[in-house]
Amino acid sequence: MRFGYGLITCQRPPDDARTDADLYREAVERTVAAERAGFDSAWVSEHHFLDDGYMPSLLVTAAALAQATSRISIGTAVLLAPLYDPLHLAEDAATVDLISGGRFILGIGAGWRAEEFDLFGVAQNERAKLMNRTVKTLRGAWSDGRFGFDGHMVNVTPKPAHPIPIWMGGFAAGAVKRAGRIGDGFLGSTSGTSGIEAFAQAKQMALEARGHSDGFTFALHVPVYVGAWDDVKQHYHYLRWKYPDMATARGSAVAKSPPPLTPDIEDQLRGTIICGSSDEVVAEVTQFRDALGDDTHFIFRSDFPGMPQDQQLELIDRLASQVIARL
Repeated sequence: MRFGYGLITCQRPPDDARTDADLYREAVERTVAAERAGFDSAWVSEHHFLDDGYMPSLLVTAAALAQATSRISIGTAVLLAPLYDPLHLAEDAATVDLISGGRFILGIGAGWRAEEFDLFGVAQNERAKLMNRTVKTLRGAWSDGRFGFDGHMVNVTPKPAHPIPIWMGGFAAGAVKRAGRIGDGFLGSTSGTSGIEAFAQAKQMALEARGHSDGFTFALHVPVYVGAWDDVKQHYHYLRWKYPDMATARGSAVAKSPPPLTPDIEDQLRGTIICGSSDEVVAEVTQFRDALGDDTHFIFRSDFPGMPQDQQLELIDRLASQVIARL
């Protein structure tokens, strides 16, 4: 297996006194720490117009992370492709890959927040068509010489340092099959070990759509914390709560805190994260390896909004020395 660290979002909950500049500087520090500890990849995630500053500019950040590192792959999980002009995306992604020396992985997804589509002037019901168009454009733009785009012959420069892998995210069956047909990988997510069977089915579905497994990567990100539940539950609660909060948010300028945890909600929340001693974490991650195979790219979703930097850096070290080293 290969192991990634993320998803870096630079969110700032209301009780976090750090500035945006602090959060982005610390994100670079954590990526450098992850490389030093032995992780194979680091991942950033995108949303727009959110009151907690959720990272909107993945390629800019990816370039900064690439410049600060020398070995680790830098990936997007995921870049919301329908919101981008595909030619401009091809240029920017190639530039990031050149800065990284061929270490960039472009993970793309269709998006789901209505506010983002409305404000960028993109029809949300055109997502599938736009995803197909984006991948076709990227392949052409990164090929040698010119290619046809909207009735014109175009030569997009610069060309990337290496063939940039395009990993495609999503949950619906159509998204999984699309990844198999036109992508270089499938990038999914699950909560705890409960989703292993569903992900194994998605893997099979993608392979059937592709017709073979050559050159295709299966990746997933899973919430993981090595340590006591009480040390992470506040930060993990915010991470999980923010997604339904952002679903209907429009023009929100004041960050909010989630409601207090009730015993029932805490029990449900606790069941969606791999959390415990290193032995317990190793045992649960091993279940993914056994079910999905050694070729899986397992991304520890262990970058938690609001968590102090010292605690995050200690977690990176524990994941590497106590979990990855044993797997």
